[in-house]
Amino acid sequence: MSGPMLEARGWVVPEARGRVVPEARGWVVPEARGRVVPEARGRVVAEARRWIGTPYLHGAARRGAGCDCLGLVRGVWAALAGAAPEAVPAYPRHEASAREILHDAARRHLREIAPDQAGPGDLLLFRLRRGAAARHLGLMAAQGCGPSFIHAYEGHGVVESPLTPPWRRRIAACFALTERIG
Repeated sequence: MSGPMLEARGWVVPEARGRVVPEARGWVVPEARGRVVPEARGRVVAEARRWIGTPYLHGAARRGAGCDCLGLVRGVWAALAGAAPEAVPAYPRHEASAREILHDAARRHLREIAPDQAGPGDLLLFRLRRGAAARHLGLMAAQGCGPSFIHAYEGHGVVESPLTPPWRRRIAACFALTERIG
């Protein structure tokens, strides 16, 4: 390996160029612009990225075969922490009511944080239509100049998308997922 490495709760590896690199006590996520991402955050992002390309399938949670946004989160949870803390609630593909099924479940198991406190690996909950329930989930992947998140949605499967202003406006809540898993 050429070039200097800096230790700060992990190693910064300039040669990583787009890869998440496991190191002694932290993970290098190139989008972090030379900062070390704490180990739990790096593990969540790395596991979520393993799901990219999985087709969309409502109610499923199998990497490579199919999942929806909740299935992605449950799959990452299972890979890093074992069994999910509760069974999947019954939720129809398109719900007309404003019942906050996902928001209520997240509150039972995770600490809610302000959107500006969310970092790589944290859970984002989106409200896609005003007055409707928050029904879409994603995992924050990168911060800073090019923030992004990993999510699954119909017609696209699991993708990493830029956290653009239209997506940011739809954030209903954020949760510190990396405090529980990772």
